[in-house]
Amino acid sequence: MDRKLEKQFRDRAVELGNSADPAVLPELVDLTCSPVANVRRLAASAIGKLSGLANDSKAVVALQAMLRDTHPQVRQYAVKSLKVYGVAAKCTLSDLRDIAISPVEKEYNQRDAKLAVEVIEEALRIKEESAVHCCQRCGVKLEPDEYVRSQKAFQRPFCNYCFDEVFLERRNFETKVELQKNIRAKDGTWVQSAGERLICEVLQNVDIKYRYDERFRILDGYAIRPDFYLPEFDAYIEYWGMDTADYKIGMLKKQKLYQQQGKRLISLYPADKHDIKRRLLEKLEKFK
Repeated sequence: MDRKLEKQFRDRAVELGNSADPAVLPELVDLTCSPVANVRRLAASAIGKLSGLANDSKAVVALQAMLRDTHPQVRQYAVKSLKVYGVAAKCTLSDLRDIAISPVEKEYNQRDAKLAVEVIEEALRIKEESAVHCCQRCGVKLEPDEYVRSQKAFQRPFCNYCFDEVFLERRNFETKVELQKNIRAKDGTWVQSAGERLICEVLQNVDIKYRYDERFRILDGYAIRPDFYLPEFDAYIEYWGMDTADYKIGMLKKQKLYQQQGKRLISLYPADKHDIKRRLLEKLEKFK
């Protein structure tokens, strides 16, 4: 981009941010797609200045997309701006937590993301203290300690009675899942299928670190168990290995959650097994 034109866009982003006019948000969102990183950075900063003035949900969506920007300072300003949106930025908490612990992220972004998580969570806590909560199962009004306990364990509101029932159901499910892990990959990881074993071994061969079957990753209020998480790519791998009607319904719901939250998902199927290394690496290449 021509330097003079670039300066015009930078100055425009600053001007819009200082205007305190909610009507400028669409123009700022357009600037977040600029090919120039410095323009995107200033646009992210300007959107932060419109907190409480512009449409919070649209602003947060734009900033959340910028968390995956290739330029670290653009990500930094997106993180800082999300922090000031407080409760409205709840949907970005999982992304911010990933940035805070990512081994390939800049230290200043890790630090800022951790702070943003703390601020947003505190805003949510303050909001929740003034709210009335009812058990998701039986509908009774919850005491504060019941709400805190169930949110911490399940991210769902349950009374103590229903909490115990859900806990037993979850424990039985966890046990069933663990018993299904009866295939061992070369690196010692126990998995549930031959397809997952092949994925483990491909990742090991190309020296890509992964976490298998993490117990909880929260997407839009849902607790899910992705097959693989790749910290270096901030990407997920799901091996869809069954062909029953119920399994396919669950698969579509899970894929929709990934899409809604803007998560990087690699889907692999039994038909890919014969050439799984090439297919996996080709899909990973798109995320570099």
